Parts: sequence; structure tokens; C-alpha cells
Amino acid sequence: MDHQARQRKVPKPATQERLERAALAYLERFASSAENLRRVLMRRVDRSARLHGTDRGEGAGWVDALVERYRRSGLLDDRVYAEAATRSLRRRGGSARMVKMKLKAKGVDADTVDAALEAASEGDADSELKAAQAYARRRRLGPHAPPATRKERRMRDLAALARAGFSYDTARRVVDGEEE
Repeated sequence: MDHQARQRKVPKPATQERLERAALAYLERFASSAENLRRVLMRRVDRSARLHGTDRGEGAGWVDALVERYRRSGLLDDRVYAEAATRSLRRRGGSARMVKMKLKAKGVDADTVDAALEAASEGDADSELKAAQAYARRRRLGPHAPPATRKERRMRDLAALARAGFSYDTARRVVDGEEE
């Protein structure tokens, strides 16, 4: 089949039933905050309004009702989502600052994010240091770099940790530390 023979498939107009099916399919594949699901569904509503002339306001009402119903039933819970995402990001080496930014982008409010960070650290004062060490291990920075290049790469490694959201003191402790 040549390039011109393939036509883009035009999506069907957004209806209440289609939006619900789309929401359930999305939630089967991805964990989501309520606001993120609302954004995903609103993109469908906007596309339908643009292509088919459907009423955007009516679609927005359907999306709001659907999100609220899923919240009441427990299918959507921002607290549970934030805690799971925080644990995952911290294990991979995400700084507290980076975790806050990612969850804010997903529409989770600041109080919920702070509570999730507190729950993820479980009273561990060195949780930020442990996350920085995980990041350094994953990116082969500091003590995880080949010994021959370690000294000449010190400033680059510090900069990489700083860009990842870690403080200078934490980055210095990781880069100048020994491999665990």
C-alpha cells in the first residue's frame, strides 16, 4: 500500500458512551490522576467539536460527570496515584523537586504531593541521598563511572545531578562518595 492510499482515519464523534469506553480503556493501560483523565477526555471532546461540530460544552459536562463518578467509586484516587508514582520515581532516582514537578504536571495538588513524598520517605532522613545514588547508578555517574574518567568527569556529574533536581550538597556527597 503506497503512502497516498493510506488515509488518516477520522475519529467518530464523542458521545457519552464512547467517552466512557475511552476512559475505561485509558485507565486499564495507565494509572492516572483525575485531572489527567479529564485532560485526556477533553482532547477527544475538542477533536470531536472541531471535526464533527459537536457541542464542546455538552462534552465537557459528560467528562466532568464521568470523572466525578469514577472518583466516588474509587476508580480514580489522586492520593493513591500520587503515592504510587512517588515511590516509583524515587526508586528510579527522582529528586523530590522532580517528583513534585511531574505530579503537578499530571494535575495533582501540592498538598497531596507533599503527603506522598512524606509517605514515600517513611521517616527516612536519607531518602533524597538514596534517590541521588540510584540516579547516579542508573546514569553511571560519580563512583559508578569508569575509574579512569571519574576525576575529569566530576563537574559534569555534579551538573547532571543538579539538572535532575538534587541539591549541591547531595550531588557532592554522591559524586565524591564510594560505590555502595
